[in-house]
Amino acid sequence: MDQTIRTHLLVFLVHFLVIVAQYDDSTIMESIKNQWENTPPNWVDSDPCGRNWEGIVCTDSRVTSITLASTNLKGELVGDIVNLSELKILDLSYNKDLSRSLPSTIGNLKNLKNLILVGCGFTGPIPDSIGSMQELVYLSLNLNSFSGHIPASIGNLSKLYWLDLADNKLSGDIPVSSGSKPGLDMLVHAKHFHFGNNQLSGVIPPKLFSSNMSLIHVLFESNQLTGSIPSTLGLVSTLEVVRLDRNSLSGPIPSSISKLTTVNELHLCNNRLTGPLPDLSEMSYLTYLDLSNNSFTASDVPPWFTTVQSLTTLMMERTGLQGEVPVALFTAPQLQTVILRHNQLNGTLDLGTSYSSNLKLVDMQSNSISEIKQRPRHDNNIVLVDNPVCQESGETGSYCTAPEPNVQYTTQFIDCTPTTCQADKISSPKCQCAYPYMGTLYFRAPSFSDLGNVTMFESLQNTMLRVLQANQVPVDSILLKNPTKNLKDYLVLSLEVFPSGVDRFNRTGISRTGFMLSNQTFKPPHGFGPFFFDADVYKYFPGESSTDSKKSVSTGILIGAALGGSLILLLLIFAGVYAYRQKRRAERADKKNNPFASWDSSKTSGGVPPQLKGSRNFSYEELKKCTNNFSEANNIGSGGYGMVYRGLLPGGLLVAIKRATQGSSQGGLEFKTEIELLSRVHHKNVVSLVGFCFEQSEQMLIYEFIPNGTLKESLSGKSGIRLDWTRRLRIALGTARGLQYLHDLADPPIIHRDVKTNNILLDGNLNAKVADFGLSKLMGDTEKGHVTTQVKGTMGYLDPEYYMTQQLTEKSDVYSYGVVLLELLTAKSPIDKGKYIVREVKQVMDKTKDLYNLSEVIDPEIAFGHELKGVERFVELALNCVEEIGANRPDMSDIVKELESIMKFAGLNPNAESASTSASYEGIEKGDKNLYSNESLFTSGSHLSSNLEPK
Repeated sequence: MDQTIRTHLLVFLVHFLVIVAQYDDSTIMESIKNQWENTPPNWVDSDPCGRNWEGIVCTDSRVTSITLASTNLKGELVGDIVNLSELKILDLSYNKDLSRSLPSTIGNLKNLKNLILVGCGFTGPIPDSIGSMQELVYLSLNLNSFSGHIPASIGNLSKLYWLDLADNKLSGDIPVSSGSKPGLDMLVHAKHFHFGNNQLSGVIPPKLFSSNMSLIHVLFESNQLTGSIPSTLGLVSTLEVVRLDRNSLSGPIPSSISKLTTVNELHLCNNRLTGPLPDLSEMSYLTYLDLSNNSFTASDVPPWFTTVQSLTTLMMERTGLQGEVPVALFTAPQLQTVILRHNQLNGTLDLGTSYSSNLKLVDMQSNSISEIKQRPRHDNNIVLVDNPVCQESGETGSYCTAPEPNVQYTTQFIDCTPTTCQADKISSPKCQCAYPYMGTLYFRAPSFSDLGNVTMFESLQNTMLRVLQANQVPVDSILLKNPTKNLKDYLVLSLEVFPSGVDRFNRTGISRTGFMLSNQTFKPPHGFGPFFFDADVYKYFPGESSTDSKKSVSTGILIGAALGGSLILLLLIFAGVYAYRQKRRAERADKKNNPFASWDSSKTSGGVPPQLKGSRNFSYEELKKCTNNFSEANNIGSGGYGMVYRGLLPGGLLVAIKRATQGSSQGGLEFKTEIELLSRVHHKNVVSLVGFCFEQSEQMLIYEFIPNGTLKESLSGKSGIRLDWTRRLRIALGTARGLQYLHDLADPPIIHRDVKTNNILLDGNLNAKVADFGLSKLMGDTEKGHVTTQVKGTMGYLDPEYYMTQQLTEKSDVYSYGVVLLELLTAKSPIDKGKYIVREVKQVMDKTKDLYNLSEVIDPEIAFGHELKGVERFVELALNCVEEIGANRPDMSDIVKELESIMKFAGLNPNAESASTSASYEGIEKGDKNLYSNESLFTSGSHLSSNLEPK
């Protein structure tokens, strides 16, 4: 009897626990659903397991998997999710509006194996509790905005295989274990360390690496790491890809690196490495080597260059190579690209008769090659620009001009003719119109450099198609196109995935495709290396798109109702429409002549002035009073736009008031643009707009008062302020930070379009402030990458690529900023006595001589009797900014990093203020007139006509 009772009680208890567990998970999912927007349409009841909610997988009525990649979710990762105690997979990748910080209790997900949050909008620190997820195998938090330190607790994740924290804003040291404190050196089973494109600093700890580790990828590129490369890296015998490039690493390359015989790609460029070039002859599998832009000891071409037969790409720009190039260098059978620019190579260039059939580019610009012996085949590119063979011999061969970009790959159509598609549909490779799932593939370390390699891309395409179809994703075909190399040497490819049998994917198809790419289920073919995917928003789910027809209503009824209503209404509204159109035509004409017509605040119009964040609408009487009736004593400058007055607001704030000439329409659009743009931006290196006035036919902008005028005036001596080398470095950094804010953090991003020393103001501490947004452009979502626009700018600063193509990008600002850097160095105007500063510096520059042979052009104010620490790197940065092709210029974020590194190299704190006060400088009195001269930021007359080009 007792046994029977115990059995029934046990059965009852099991059923009770199942019911409670189901209730708990259902309640949690209901709470999550209420916190998110755009959840799948079938999330309509409170039973995610019984009703098979899309993206949810259950086992025994417990939620074990949530995969909702690319489903347009909005909201935050609520704390309730950490109570799903049986959850094993969480993939919410590519939901860019899923934001805020991770819950601090996320470590409660003790059974989680895959945490994948690629390409969302998460911010804040990564919680320390993440180290409690002992079952975690995949941790992918890349492509977000996480900040703070890498949690040392990650070292406790003993089963971790994949660790990707790249493309965030993480800072601080790389944590290693110490006593009871964990660290990343404990992850002996991990295969992947992906930490690139963060703000990590300090040295790479030698303890991080050991012979017990299983790493195949170590990716630390584009951080702020210093110190030497640890010799312990050579202990990790399993490594295949090493990227330590674009940091501030110094000292010699340890000889132990040559022991990494399984490494395919080695990237150490853009550091401060010194000593001799390493002997890498033992690295028999090495395909891609980049040691460019370091400070190695000058040497002849090392013999081992000719013995590594697996090489496809050799990049040794600015590495101190000298002497003749051996013929044997070009015989490696897989060799595609040789970049030896900006060295001291001389003599005769001879490719011999047995050079690689794969060879596509030999770029030896800016060397001392005096002769070429063996001409390349027609399909090869040799570049000898800025060598004596082109400069002195009168040679006009094709190798004396820079080559055009090589051919771009695009998937071919499969035995059909492309179809012209309607709306947003695109023709697939099988000529079917559909809405594809789109995004960008980034390969962090490809082993090849030939972007015209059709075989490689076809292999990638076919492999991806097979993997997706094998995982029951309804895919018909794949389109790959536009392969390029970005500034970080990533291979970038556009991807379009087309649905099978229908014209659009449902949510399940999109989520599965996203999961295949975010979870690394798809493994690319050999040679492409590690990758990540950044998906575009998919807007075409069935039944949720405005393009869908509504079939639930009878077509006949709709047509009949429409015709009947139309016959009755047409006569009634005809006259009204005609009158309305006439009125609108008049209003458009008025707005065309007066961009402020809709802003008229007069009582007759009843208009309401714009309420712009952070900017106040001042009345004419207020400004009249604070300037003493715009008295001559308060006039501090003038320009083509009008006068500038100093004013004191009732609260004691000193302001500069830019007042347009009465009755003049000049600058009207610039005035409106500045109000709209400056009200959006708030940064210590961007001039602040206090307010504006547009009543009584007045157009006035009220700025914070900047006491030391423009950078142009200080460099020219007009202001009396003397800028030494340290102050110029700080001004360069402040300006770069202001422009980086406009490009990367303003929403939407802003292209200044008129960066010049007249538009950089110096405050009381000589801190730089970017000003004058009259020509600026907002970059909306539809204009990412570039916007076609009429050419505007200032002669001498204008980007030649923008001038030729009318395609405006952030790189146009970078070019203008590069000219500003040269102006800071020389104190010369961009165009002075018929000489163009960019060309002048390039012509006299010689890296083999002291100060790069630029002592004659450097401003005497800083050249005589002063040590110019970091000037060589400053010049190289400036010349990188003024590269002819925009894609070859750095981003403003990279410029900021390099300037900070230069300042540290010069023994300066990049985050310190320029000066405690400007009183210590031999400057003007604060009350002096003409703080803003005729050449200042308020002058519109200097803007370039579109028929001028810098020479």
